[in-house]
Amino acid sequence: MEWRAQGIVLNMRRHGEHAAILDLFTAEHGRHMGVVRGGASRKMAHLLQPGAQLDATWRARLDQHIGSYTIDPIKGRAAEAMGDRLALSGLTAVCALLSFALPERHAYPALYARSLALLDGLGADRWPEAYLGWEQALLEETGFGLDLSACAVTGVTQGLAYVSPRTGRAVSVAGAGDWADRLLPLPGVMRGVPGNDPQEVVLGLQTTGHFLSAHLAHALGNRPLPAARQRLIDLIAIRAAQPKSG
Repeated sequence: MEWRAQGIVLNMRRHGEHAAILDLFTAEHGRHMGVVRGGASRKMAHLLQPGAQLDATWRARLDQHIGSYTIDPIKGRAAEAMGDRLALSGLTAVCALLSFALPERHAYPALYARSLALLDGLGADRWPEAYLGWEQALLEETGFGLDLSACAVTGVTQGLAYVSPRTGRAVSVAGAGDWADRLLPLPGVMRGVPGNDPQEVVLGLQTTGHFLSAHLAHALGNRPLPAARQRLIDLIAIRAAQPKSG
């Protein structure tokens, strides 16, 4: 068994004295494990940092075996993000969530392309907004997508302001009524409405966080979400609260 593809390093852990087990996300083969000979050495450590882009060849005698990787570097991202705390935290959170949420060996080509674009855009002014959209895409791809097209109560498409924490469907102000305080916020940024209010991103991440934790993580055996996500959310909230210069 053999294939070759480009992929994003999600994580790496030591395997024995010299080798490492690489968790790689590719478009064609999804999240796929393999052993890298010599992967625990200092010489290769920088190649296997989370977020790095590799050209990898996987080989195994049988498909169900873990197999082994031979790799060539394409692009490193951790070193580039090191000078920006938000960018580094974002890179870590994206890789941790992908490793947490995706089953092994299931292809998600659209999510791969979106993840690649998100990591390539680290440090951009509106990166937190792009990250929020990526979390929505992650929920969609894993079977917990939100339906924000119309109010679940009245069917209207205007005045949508909330999301049902149970169904993931949008609810309008009129449809919410006395139940508004039990619903999750639906800022315009989550529906693609143009705007430049960073607080909307913070509200949106509260909503996606609920579905990641109460729905996706619950389906995975009530495992806690990676701590890297909360660290990123805290940084985004801090920056959103800062007054704009000028």
